[in-house]
Amino acid sequence: MTAPTTGPTRDRASTARSRAPIGGRRRAERRPPPLLLVPALAGIALFALPLIGLVARAPLVELPHLLTDPVVTSALRLSLLTSVAAALAATALGVPLAWLLSRVEFPGKRVVRALVTLPMVLPPVVGGAALLFALGRRGVVGGPLADATGLVLPFSPLGVVVANTFVAMPFLVVTVEGALDAVDRRFEGAATTLGARPLAVLWRVTLPRIGPSIRAGMVLAWARALGEFGATVTFAGNLSGRTQTLPLAVFVTLGSDQDAAIAISLILVAVSLVVLVTLRDRWWRPSGRSS
Repeated sequence: MTAPTTGPTRDRASTARSRAPIGGRRRAERRPPPLLLVPALAGIALFALPLIGLVARAPLVELPHLLTDPVVTSALRLSLLTSVAAALAATALGVPLAWLLSRVEFPGKRVVRALVTLPMVLPPVVGGAALLFALGRRGVVGGPLADATGLVLPFSPLGVVVANTFVAMPFLVVTVEGALDAVDRRFEGAATTLGARPLAVLWRVTLPRIGPSIRAGMVLAWARALGEFGATVTFAGNLSGRTQTLPLAVFVTLGSDQDAAIAISLILVAVSLVVLVTLRDRWWRPSGRSS
């Protein structure tokens, strides 16, 4: 007759039994069913094949010469200047807007939030047309502005900045507002209790705690502005050396010089990949990490 298991032996046995199903589930998760694996691989191929095709057609030998072409360098310089300016403008306008949406209750708040995020889902060409009718030479605001100051936004580098800011700022606002909603407000309350004014609380307590999210939003806004096409070509035009950015240069050279178009495309792909790798922890976390 077998003696009953008692004491530490029973505890070890029960612990082993409780761990066994977990290990089994983990092993099962590593072997996805074919019904899910096949469409998942097809989805990966949908994203990977265009990049493979782009790299396969890249003229590696002539790449340095193509990237130093005056058209490419001019578009690159304009893209960098306007995208950085748009990211700064989006930060100056977007951080206070995100704070307003996160901290203040006011009538029509849902409408304002929908209005702010509208450029994220609006076709960029439609956004550019809306900017043209609002800020163009005969626009609702652009007409009186041009008559009073002589400032004409369309078909100018400043118009490129405005179009880029319009499409890029929602990404910063959404990122910063999410960080403001998640931050522990007890620190702000403690600072207010100690006599700090609202602006001092914002500057010394709130902004340092959401600093990583602000930086992530700025990078997102910059990357979105760098790749903008539709709103820019509709509102600012496609003037070489004046409003022609890298995406517009790709569109123009694709019909006349495919090698140059591929070289410019590789620049944009490289920038996008760097942004995604740098900010990957801001969007998703590997399984097993605590949030």
